[in-house]
Amino acid sequence: MKRKILSLWLAVVVLWLNLPLSACTAKKEKFSSYSFDYFDTATTITGYAKTREEFDEVANDILTQLGEYHKLFTIYHRFEGMENLCTVNELSNGVHRTVQVDRRIIDLLLYSKDMYTKTNGKVNIAMGSVLSIWHDYRTDGIDEPWNAQLPPMDKLTAAAAHTDINCLIIDEKASTVTITDPQMKLDVGAVAKGYAVEMVARSLEEKGITGYVLNVGGNVRTVGTKGDGTPWTVGIENPADDEEKPYLAYLALAGESLVTSGSYQRYYIVDNKRYHHIIDPETLMPSEGFSSVSIVTKSSAEGDALSTALFCMTYEEGIALIESLPEVEAMWVTEEGTQKYSSGFRSYCIESP
Repeated sequence: MKRKILSLWLAVVVLWLNLPLSACTAKKEKFSSYSFDYFDTATTITGYAKTREEFDEVANDILTQLGEYHKLFTIYHRFEGMENLCTVNELSNGVHRTVQVDRRIIDLLLYSKDMYTKTNGKVNIAMGSVLSIWHDYRTDGIDEPWNAQLPPMDKLTAAAAHTDINCLIIDEKASTVTITDPQMKLDVGAVAKGYAVEMVARSLEEKGITGYVLNVGGNVRTVGTKGDGTPWTVGIENPADDEEKPYLAYLALAGESLVTSGSYQRYYIVDNKRYHHIIDPETLMPSEGFSSVSIVTKSSAEGDALSTALFCMTYEEGIALIESLPEVEAMWVTEEGTQKYSSGFRSYCIESP
């Protein structure tokens, strides 16, 4: 909790190189915009445009889209006149009702089911009953650290009996969602933010807009290159909070995404031990072994899901998965500080880690 405020928000910090623009792009300048309104984290938009007005038009479009995804995907808030994941989780007369939802929710849930299969259940959006218990205990522990407690295992085990993703019924044609287990809840925290970032980035690409980078709480997605045609430079933060070495690696990205999950980002302390927010679906406890896992891939949605999944796997399981996926690379940092890499990770590095 002692990190600088920005470090609490960002697992991956975008580092801008002050390189001169070439003559053909000299009329474009770099601008930035910030927001703290979406997905309970900080959003930074940086891009190159001829004028501030031109940049603001693009940035406002990005923020508008992020706002829509935030409202649709949140499980904590209702919005008047809108069916979202919060209303999907609600009970009516003791059961979940069939809810007709926006197509963007259908697409997110279908994608989440696909990632459940690809990760052998390590990313399971049906774990809301378990994760909500941890959320409440973590929140109470942060608010009243002198009274911080762990959730009772019997309570977690009882909730885990209601995490079968097959109880999530999706009717694409009717655009409806039904949860058939009254005690099951959805929690899309492992996928929603990265998915939203990816959808917004793709919308920019479809409009022919390049020269932007989105950073939403550490989910970094580059859209094209910088104004001078060179790649963006991003840094992976050192989870050890070392002032002499704040970043462990520097990567050059042009159209790719970098997502990091870390045990140092959201946690609380019980009996002098740190308990973070990434819960292993097998042990029902915060996963152990790694301080951070970073994923480089074309898709921020894939990066978000995989960074969580690998956190809950052994290195051997994780490297086998990564090497089986095209155009995906990973970097692990163990709790002891050892760094491990997939076979192609160093090809993105500006300086060899």
